Amino acid sequence: MTADKALRLGTRRSKLAMAQSGHVAEAVRQLTGREVELVEITTYGDTSREQLAQIGGTGVFVTALRDALVRGEVDFAVHSLKDLPTAQPEGLVLAAVPQREDPRDVLIARDGLTFTELPPGARVGTGSPRRMAQLNAYAKSHGLTIETVPIRGNIDTRIGYVHKGELDAVVLAAAGLNRLGRSGEVTDFLSTDIVLPAPGQGALAVECTANNGELAAALAELDDPYTRVAVTAERALLAALEAGCSAPVGALADLLADGQIVKEMRLRGVVGTTDGSELVQLSTTGPVPSSEDEALALGRELAAEMLAKGAAGLMGERAR
Repeated sequence: MTADKALRLGTRRSKLAMAQSGHVAEAVRQLTGREVELVEITTYGDTSREQLAQIGGTGVFVTALRDALVRGEVDFAVHSLKDLPTAQPEGLVLAAVPQREDPRDVLIARDGLTFTELPPGARVGTGSPRRMAQLNAYAKSHGLTIETVPIRGNIDTRIGYVHKGELDAVVLAAAGLNRLGRSGEVTDFLSTDIVLPAPGQGALAVECTANNGELAAALAELDDPYTRVAVTAERALLAALEAGCSAPVGALADLLADGQIVKEMRLRGVVGTTDGSELVQLSTTGPVPSSEDEALALGRELAAEMLAKGAAGLMGERAR
């Protein structure tokens, strides 16, 4: 790599994307001694007003960045890993998955309410069918009555619905609020026993072209091996369940430690209908995968068990 030439980092224009990319840019500066300039790129997901499930969900925030990489307009790109399609395109490499932020979902509600304190008929906004399915299922099983309302927009827009009184609460990812320094606005951190996050939620993906081996090797210094195997297992489960469908799928691989020593990994997965009437939720625990291949196998095995328990029947129109 030419020492005097700034590296160009492709990023979406949102406040959150810029904050995430800024953190990575600073880490790369420290690693390489090179300047890093942010190149703002508008994606289809940023301009479309349709619900994410209708326009394909994963990929809509990624394609324009990947195209810029292939054309040589940027040297590397930073994505929210949960936005990446599960298939890695030819010619690009996932050079680093840095240490994960908090993967949980959180509630921001009026009057400082927690989820279980919401009044009967409370309107809860989220753009995620996955969140709708699990929140509705929990509400049904615990005698709560809520209405999940599909919303789009950035963090400010979504929280604004609560401040204006249009919604009683919204559900967002903890990681985004943490990275923006806004975790103080959270009124309830939702346990993963209530809502499993999206596969890869809270993790970042640093991507570059496969033929830029020197840059890929430098970026690999940012990789966290535990985060890498965890999100690999989660995404393998998603790939096996998804089959081209935008069904609500949640997954989380927890690393279980004994003191300072990581002993095992527990992978949990869920798929269901958005009204919460049907869920298939299973888990498996075993040794921490020593390679991406082992993590892939773990995700596929749990997905196969879920399909055998009826998940396939929830992947159709009712789950969309």
